Amino acid sequence: MNPATNQIMERLHELSDTDIAAHSQRFFKTGKGEYGEGDRFLGIRVPILRKCVREYRAISLNDTLELLKSSFHEARLLALLILVAKYSSAHSVAKQEAIYQSYLSHTEFINNWDLVDCSAEHIIGAHLFRRNRKPIYQLAGSGIIWERRIAVISTFYFIKKDDFSDTLAIAELLLGDKEDLIHKAVGWMLREVGKRNPNTEEKFLLHHYKEMPRTMLRYAIEKLPESQRLEYLHGIK
Repeated sequence: MNPATNQIMERLHELSDTDIAAHSQRFFKTGKGEYGEGDRFLGIRVPILRKCVREYRAISLNDTLELLKSSFHEARLLALLILVAKYSSAHSVAKQEAIYQSYLSHTEFINNWDLVDCSAEHIIGAHLFRRNRKPIYQLAGSGIIWERRIAVISTFYFIKKDDFSDTLAIAELLLGDKEDLIHKAVGWMLREVGKRNPNTEEKFLLHHYKEMPRTMLRYAIEKLPESQRLEYLHGIK
């Protein structure tokens, strides 16, 4: 690592906590055969990392990407939070494009659900909102779980703009996905659609609820009145 990233890593080690690290190892399923297998944690809470963003957001894009390649989860999370800050404050389309392309070319390091969820909508979603959205569909077709999660979570940016079409299309593509973490992500985004436009969510659910994985359905209907939830769960809508 170069001097800038070395300095940041030294600071992160100072902030580390072995008890928090041990808890994170369990929480993020790092055991053999689990989705986070082999991930390493320093033990730093997210609010502390967000404070670090203010301190280090001025580092170069190359230094940020170097930090993203760290074997430590919190370093990768910090790098992504810095990328989000850089994208939101970029003063030119060229700078935004560089951040967007860098994100897409480093997805191998965006390899846990929290890393995806803190960044995908703010970079991929924000960048593609007024552009061709084909890259999201390419991600949705990936054999890598985290790229598929990036696809659906990136549409959260669109949802917040009352634009639901791509969320529904991606959800339909992922109905047969075998991964629980994808079921949860799709269900969550459908729920967010329903918060803003209940009729749109209901139309999708009525068409697909019998084929939806149970976890996806439960997440999607979580905020509905109990009587409606039971109708969906019992297949009597």
